[in-house]
Amino acid sequence: MAVSNMVPTVPVLFFFFFFFYTLLLISASSSSLSHNVKVQEQDKDPFVGFNIGTDVTNLLSPTQLVKFLQTQKVNHVRLYDADPELLKALAKTKIRVIISVPNNQLLAIGSSNSTAASWIGRNVVAYYPETLITAISVGDEVLTTVPSSAPLLLPAIESLYNALVASNLHTQIKVSTPHAASIMLDTFPPSQAYFNQTWHSIMLPLLQFLSKTGSPLMMNLYPYYVYMQNKGVVPLDNCLFEPLTPTKEMVDPNTLLHYTNVLDAMVDSAYVSMKNLNVTDVVVLVTESGWPSRGDSKEPYATIDNADTYNSNLIKHIFDRSGTPLHPEMTPSVYIYELFNEDLRSPPISEASWGLFYGNSTPVYLLHVSGSGTFLANDTTNQTYCIAMDGVDAKTLQAALDWSCGPGRANCSEIQPGESCYQPNNVKGHASFAFNSYYQKEGRASGSCDFKGVAMITTTDPSHGSCIFPGSKKVGNRTQTVVNSTQVAAGEATSRSLSSGFYVSIMILVTSSMLLPFW
Repeated sequence: MAVSNMVPTVPVLFFFFFFFYTLLLISASSSSLSHNVKVQEQDKDPFVGFNIGTDVTNLLSPTQLVKFLQTQKVNHVRLYDADPELLKALAKTKIRVIISVPNNQLLAIGSSNSTAASWIGRNVVAYYPETLITAISVGDEVLTTVPSSAPLLLPAIESLYNALVASNLHTQIKVSTPHAASIMLDTFPPSQAYFNQTWHSIMLPLLQFLSKTGSPLMMNLYPYYVYMQNKGVVPLDNCLFEPLTPTKEMVDPNTLLHYTNVLDAMVDSAYVSMKNLNVTDVVVLVTESGWPSRGDSKEPYATIDNADTYNSNLIKHIFDRSGTPLHPEMTPSVYIYELFNEDLRSPPISEASWGLFYGNSTPVYLLHVSGSGTFLANDTTNQTYCIAMDGVDAKTLQAALDWSCGPGRANCSEIQPGESCYQPNNVKGHASFAFNSYYQKEGRASGSCDFKGVAMITTTDPSHGSCIFPGSKKVGNRTQTVVNSTQVAAGEATSRSLSSGFYVSIMILVTSSMLLPFW
């Protein structure tokens, strides 16, 4: 009797075991699918990335650079080549990267399918998917900078795409080429824009390729140059994303759309230009945009304040996801030019001054961004210092030191003979203390750590021994009062900025209705 009862029990138990095991597998599969969907949705959200140029003295090593990107919560970068060491360092980091074919390689790749296949094998297949390569930018502003290579552009793009197809990577990795804004003409109002007809024989098949493959139109868009070329016509506030009253917004008379900033107008000009060639399903990706922090006498608007304002407002504009007037449903993603100052670049001065950071990862200036989530949100923003730069001659430093302790009213008592910060007794050491005293007194405000280009911001506490720099969290017997007073001053400044505009300092760190001829 007992035996006969057990016989049907075995398959029943087996059934329930199999049933619950299957449920577990489905649950795990569903969880994995859900994760993949979330990742795909994140990829579709607008983002801000950074261009990384390498004409930099003492650039961080690839490992240090990747760690720096992770600290800053930077998840999208664009390289101007396909550096193997950096691609290795980016493996398993979730940082998405665009790699590039330099202009001088177009001839070889555009002339040979086997060369293109070799390039893909060496620079893509060897690293993907551990390194999340999302796109290949083929050349840079080829039509306007090396027009002789223009006939090779589309063949190079198609050869690289075919090599991706052969490796079954064509759906994951897009292929396109960045263009200068000057390939568009009559760009304001945006509704009248069109591509320069000189390039129609290249642009039309290129756009058809982008449409067929789901790839973006890459555009390098600089309101800075729009302003420099149209001073007195285009207001500076329009270029810097500064708030405007409705009467000062730019209005397109054909669509009656209001434009509050120049970048949106440039993006919509690209959409209209594509529509004029019957292409309406290609999105615009802004592969470069930025503002220089220094310039010579011919570029007086290349300042730290303007660079800070532009890039801060640009980041907030993208994360607001408000789109453009023509396409409010589509906010373009933007790669800021650039992450580091490329100090080895040839003049003018502005060419070496587009970065948000120096090559050693100290910030050129502090961005002011609110509502950006964890992006660029590292915990060093609450503790920054201003010190003298290396390599500055003693006479120039002395002049800046004299101003700090004199008209600048920095507290320089601690660098007097016998005081705790008198040693080391040299102009650089004393200047660093004075610069930082002024910087903290000013509430670490934008532009308060410059001193005609001889100072820089650092996140490393310069205090040493018994010498405690203003703003330091270290405690020193003789400087406790000074430290406290500067912290209070900084706190008061922060409170004022928060109450006036709810800004959060974050490290990394637009006339009566008018028609304007833009760029």
